[in-house]
Amino acid sequence: MRWFDTHCHLDMGPLRSRPGEVMAQARAAGVETVLAVAYDHASLTSVPALKALPGVAIALGQHPWVAGEDLDRETLAGLLRAHGAIAVGEIGLDFKYHDAPGRERQRAQFTMQCELAMDLNLPVCLHVRGAVDECLATLARFAPRLRGVVHAFSRGQAVAERFVRLGLCLGFGGAVTMDNARSAREAAAWAPPDRLMLETDAPAIAVRGIPAEAVEPKHVVEVGHALAKLRGVAPHALAATTTENARHLFSL
Repeated sequence: MRWFDTHCHLDMGPLRSRPGEVMAQARAAGVETVLAVAYDHASLTSVPALKALPGVAIALGQHPWVAGEDLDRETLAGLLRAHGAIAVGEIGLDFKYHDAPGRERQRAQFTMQCELAMDLNLPVCLHVRGAVDECLATLARFAPRLRGVVHAFSRGQAVAERFVRLGLCLGFGGAVTMDNARSAREAAAWAPPDRLMLETDAPAIAVRGIPAEAVEPKHVVEVGHALAKLRGVAPHALAATTTENARHLFSL
């Protein structure tokens, strides 16, 4: 089975001290590709270096939590081109996190990055929290040209349907391994097969029995097995489907 972790922060926390070992263990577990995602000024520098590791692809962008940092279109475009990024991310809107910059600044940076993604024909990796309606309104302006995945999806089927109608994929992570994550599991059970993707968001989200800080890309296999059971399909079939979906979205 070949697995694809579509969202991971290899330059964060306990992973950044041993990315080579982390990737070796992931590949030994059957994880073919890991998308290492940038989010702030520091990671726009550190994440590109990870491309030297077998199986690592990168996404570059500005997370809404740090939308106050100076980052203009020309600078980001240059980085995306220079480093062969396969997506713009992690970008989006977060109106729930209390330390996030103001909404107007978030909107401006989000819109700029969506427009750049379309101009470069790249998909986006979306962070959406406390801003579903506004994010959908922005995405609707760019549909169907804008492609991408809503990462760490944890809302229910009704919200999932709204993103899918705009052509977005849904990335499911550790939440689907938790029995009490009813909304995430509902959406994951419903999602159309061609819109499903897997991720860990390591080291930020726990997997059942594994605390967040101990999660690595290799644990996308546990996520995949949980999702396969939830959907009533064989793990090897889910691995094939989700990996193909990711390869198609990211043009690999």
